[in-house]
Amino acid sequence: MIWNDEFETLPREALASLQLKRLQNTLERVYSTVPFYRQAFDRAGVKPEQVQSLSDLQRLPFTLKQDMRDNYPYGLFAVPMEEIVRLHASSGTTGKPTVVGYTRQDIDMWSGLMARSFAAAGVGRGDIIHNAYGYGLFTGGLGAHYGAEKLGAAVIPMSGGNTKKQIMIMQDFGSTVLTCTPSYSLYLAEAAAEDGFDIRNFDLKVGILGAEPWSESIREEIEQKLNIKAIDIYGLSEILGPGVAIECIEAQNGLHIWEDHFIAEIIDPQTGEILPDGDEGELVITTITKEGITMIRYRTRDITRLISEPCICGRSHRRLQRMSGRSDDMLIIRGVNVFPSQIESVLMQVEGVEPHYQLIVDREENLDSLEVQVEVTEDIFSDEVRILQGLSDRIRGQIKDMLNISCKVRLVEPKTITRSEGKAQRVIDRRR
Repeated sequence: MIWNDEFETLPREALASLQLKRLQNTLERVYSTVPFYRQAFDRAGVKPEQVQSLSDLQRLPFTLKQDMRDNYPYGLFAVPMEEIVRLHASSGTTGKPTVVGYTRQDIDMWSGLMARSFAAAGVGRGDIIHNAYGYGLFTGGLGAHYGAEKLGAAVIPMSGGNTKKQIMIMQDFGSTVLTCTPSYSLYLAEAAAEDGFDIRNFDLKVGILGAEPWSESIREEIEQKLNIKAIDIYGLSEILGPGVAIECIEAQNGLHIWEDHFIAEIIDPQTGEILPDGDEGELVITTITKEGITMIRYRTRDITRLISEPCICGRSHRRLQRMSGRSDDMLIIRGVNVFPSQIESVLMQVEGVEPHYQLIVDREENLDSLEVQVEVTEDIFSDEVRILQGLSDRIRGQIKDMLNISCKVRLVEPKTITRSEGKAQRVIDRRR
């Protein structure tokens, strides 16, 4: 189902022309209203009027999350505060939060993109959306909420937490769509089973899941345990919130990034060099319609690649491959680059292992160490020691084969790894 046929199926040439026009207008506006960008462009020796093609964008400097913190709270805003109608902010777990502001037009645009995203996931009027993303400064809850209303669907503003009530409401209200993190969807299925309910028998048909990296193996686990289509959605508060990109239900193969509002580049995270479509690297996004706070070449730190091949759904917008992790989440263990998603892909291929794990990184006698803690099923955990040891050895060997690093594997009892109602904490790095 296509929400906005005019823009979602624009021919590539027309889409590029629209992007360039909107980019030029955006650059002129931020150069005149945001001192940070005026100084950054001047240092780079580029005036807005010199950007005559989309390829000229690479002449401009990157914007970093640290730039937002350095200009905290409102230094990057491109409009006066009297035009701002809403503020959101990141959690600020690694410093001061990054603050974003929205004008009325921004809110309307965001709602439209979320409605477009819901439609791409097969959601429409008559659906009941159980929204378990957190409400508040986090963009997830309100972003999904306004999009659902724009679409004309019914939305249940559950927010996070109170899992038992979530299950009751989901069943009693006949929810057909679930929005939350992938890890929380699995927790809901687990908690429902503990209370004697089989969530597969609920009315749910689609899960729109995001806010954390998740693998194809986890998708299969979710679809089996909840009896739904699990759709990956992507967004970040610095750019907009949820609704920057989403998989279509027809293909479930790459996330359409809405290129009439965003320009995507893929760069080498070490050198900053632009990579061709199809090569994996760090995603960089430029916003070309946002008013409140505009991001020029924002380094997302998310690792992906651009897919240019036409999609069976008929949309012309390019797709992002499922995020494999973040460049700043990458662990360097004894000189080897390791993404949690790589270890997850190994674990999810092992029979008897649950989709709940944690990586403990430490330093012992000046050497990095990695311990993989993973839950196993009840019947495996109750087996004799030699069977558990064999399973542990097999996991250790498969991780060694894939990543060429040695690790400890600790098999733990079901339900012992802490569940999260938001983003799952997969890594505990004690070296920091």
